[in-house]
Amino acid sequence: QVQLEESGGGSVQAGGSLRLSCAGDTFKYSIECMAWFRQAPGQGRQGRETVATIDEDGMTTYADSVLGRFTISKDNAKNTLYLEMNDLKPEDTSYYYCAGPIQRGPCTTAAPMDAWGHGTLVTVSS
Repeated sequence: QVQLEESGGGSVQAGGSLRLSCAGDTFKYSIECMAWFRQAPGQGRQGRETVATIDEDGMTTYADSVLGRFTISKDNAKNTLYLEMNDLKPEDTSYYYCAGPIQRGPCTTAAPMDAWGHGTLVTVSS
């Protein structure tokens, strides 16, 4: 059973930064495609947006909405996934989820997610 635990969410003002972390020990992050997606409070799954992915070689993809502001990375030694978020905007307010391993389709923001954590809330005020 996949277990993923996100942390690092919080409240910031527009223009601020946060770094999210995702830890787990049920599989090796180094050899898998991993992702971050978000879902705003009160929105169903149709409102879900994958914001970033990273594959086993460190190749990354991003949603247009976060390109240039967010950076996904992973520390293989710590088996931890990160999402560095800069220049945050009120529209970035959402629950953020770590997902993986992603094994269906290529490692892109279009890939379907099969397992994710409980999420961490990011609130950006104007």
